[in-house]
Amino acid sequence: MFNKIIQPQVMYGNFSGYAQAQPAAADEEIARVGPGTPAGEYLRRFWHPVFVTDDLGELPEAIRILGEDLVLFRYGEKRDQIGLVHKHCIHRRASLEYGKCEVNGIRCCYHGWLYAPDGEILETPAEDSKTADLLRKRTRLGAYPVIEYRGLIFTYMGPAELKPDFPVYDACIYEGMTSQTYKAPYRCNWIQILDAILDPTHTTYLHSRNSHPQFSEGMKADGVLKFYERNANHFLGSSTRRVGENVWVRVNELILPNFTQAGSAFAVDGTQPCYFGRSCFTRWVVPVDDENSVVYAWANFGSRWDPHEYNTTEGHEMIEQGEVLDRSPQDKKRFPADSEAVEGMGGISTHKGENLMPTDRGIVMYRRRVRKQIRDLANQIEPPQPVKAGDSLVKTYGQDTVLTMPPRNGADDDAHLDRIGSAVMDLQFAVEGISDNDRDAEIIGRLKALESNGID
Repeated sequence: MFNKIIQPQVMYGNFSGYAQAQPAAADEEIARVGPGTPAGEYLRRFWHPVFVTDDLGELPEAIRILGEDLVLFRYGEKRDQIGLVHKHCIHRRASLEYGKCEVNGIRCCYHGWLYAPDGEILETPAEDSKTADLLRKRTRLGAYPVIEYRGLIFTYMGPAELKPDFPVYDACIYEGMTSQTYKAPYRCNWIQILDAILDPTHTTYLHSRNSHPQFSEGMKADGVLKFYERNANHFLGSSTRRVGENVWVRVNELILPNFTQAGSAFAVDGTQPCYFGRSCFTRWVVPVDDENSVVYAWANFGSRWDPHEYNTTEGHEMIEQGEVLDRSPQDKKRFPADSEAVEGMGGISTHKGENLMPTDRGIVMYRRRVRKQIRDLANQIEPPQPVKAGDSLVKTYGQDTVLTMPPRNGADDDAHLDRIGSAVMDLQFAVEGISDNDRDAEIIGRLKALESNGID
């Protein structure tokens, strides 16, 4: 006899995979970064970090930035100057990665052509001809200007005649702060990484509730969110949390196109007073190409930043994303961090398949502004550079503030948190014109007064 056949049961019946099998489209306008693309042309109007100074030794280094293959090299009598040129020799396309660094520039290994840092052809050995003379006059190797600043090498890759001033941020000039350069590669498009800075909600879930607290316990609390657009390229997202008797206002910031800051990673948990504690990192999200990016940053340490004990390679990685970068696939699944979240979207996220929510308002705001500036550029309107004020530095706001301000009996605490968060931001905006030497002291004094006097 046959056993009775038992039919398998499907527990749920409303499946829609087949209807959604066709992938949504990427947002090509803001995602693609190569030469001639809308976002690529836009990004080329700004200075970007492209290498860590200490990583550039006596030999040339091949790099890829904004979809272009380039070579960094040292030159000069002491090899203490830096050049950045297109990777391939214009003679027979040999790679200058294997070139020889010399006093006046870089020499191709194949036939010995010598190039100046600005791309001028200085020598064409074995080519003593009118043809070579004419070529030297009319043709150059592609090259870009560089600036070495605080351990990072920056370049500008746009039209030479439109090169902007190099921006210096107030976050770079503090006394009592120790900074260390770091870099972090991501296998995905730049927009996916940049989005996270104006997404305070992901800190509560990805970094706190999903697996284990990757930063502090206080970040588990949902925050009352507010978003600000300060000028044409400066965006802020504040999250105001209740931690016992205290109110913790944490501010993330984005200055277009790709400069980011936040509060501390490990110094603040909401349990102790803090007045305008500054950012754990000063950071750029730099596109390598359409499906790869690299973060170049300074990790910041001191009494108003993160503890010095995190000034290690592993500490920098934890500040960057909550976990170290080199982990097993199993650990990445158990304890996903930023890289898993953003790389899991694919090389280029299918943005058109997103369902953006009110908590994504900051992302909507900055993407809209990026899109407008890209389209303005197509109409010959150059994008605005980071806004300087006061002492000709770019003011920044990435910070933590923790004030002792208990809940009010019978009052809606979320509404109370909203008012406190707004007051903290407003008092900072009120002193934007004060000199950099006096600004922080004024902000801290006003925060203490707010804590002492309370809020209506």
